[in-house]
Amino acid sequence: MNPETMIQLGDVELCVQTAGDRGDPAILLIHGAAASMVGWEEELCERLAAGGRFVVRYDQRDTGRSTVSRGGHPAYDMRDLADDALGIVDALGLDTVHVVGRSMSGGTALILAVDHPDRVASVTFMSTTTGDAGLPGPTSAFRDAVAAPAPPLDDHDAWVDHTVAVIRAYHGESILVDEAHLRRLVELELARSTDPSAANNHFAIDTPGPVNGGFGDVGVPALVVHGELDPVFPLPHAYALTEAIPGARLVVLEGAGHELPPARWDEFTAALLEHTAPGTPR
Repeated sequence: MNPETMIQLGDVELCVQTAGDRGDPAILLIHGAAASMVGWEEELCERLAAGGRFVVRYDQRDTGRSTVSRGGHPAYDMRDLADDALGIVDALGLDTVHVVGRSMSGGTALILAVDHPDRVASVTFMSTTTGDAGLPGPTSAFRDAVAAPAPPLDDHDAWVDHTVAVIRAYHGESILVDEAHLRRLVELELARSTDPSAANNHFAIDTPGPVNGGFGDVGVPALVVHGELDPVFPLPHAYALTEAIPGARLVVLEGAGHELPPARWDEFTAALLEHTAPGTPR
């Protein structure tokens, strides 16, 4: 990975990191709610770069080393987050990118694909949803786990324990979980975050969709990646999403939940490299 760098976009400063050759097709990785770029793990990014991609990951507002807002008062909405993504693309001098939006950031990816198709070579929706009424809600076990109150930030061990338990809940019934691995990620997240509690602002933002339509108006190649055992957006969400997007292809990660465990990196990497390969019909 290249060193982290700070990019100034108006009043917002975003921490960005890249891997690979700038001349290769670019993949922009956008993580979901309350997660910084370290959720796109370094080894995973390096695997994509080894496959001939220029990989870009970044801390969204209120995560990691990027600009933070006052807790409970985010001064932005999802369209602002999409503008942030475009600002990074511009700052890096990239004409087009393959956008990957994970969980909440599937909404950001949708805005980019529909409202800025000239900048988006392809789009991948990972662990996300159309939000349609009638789709199954989160499992009761997941709801109970994430409802537990967070301990004070100054109690380091308790904060780490709590965060590990919450992330574990996102894996649902998956057995592809290494809790020691999760703990290392949480420790890294905590060590490099300006204000870890600010990340909860993501759950309070407004989420307007694209100006120019919705999922049915996605005109770039689309890939849907979803865990078989996702407890947040159960698998019917993936089927609905795939059906809503013209020509979309679905990849189900067997035995995975809402998260992307290292045990499924091979399948994910292969699918994303195929989807973003130069010469793929657009």
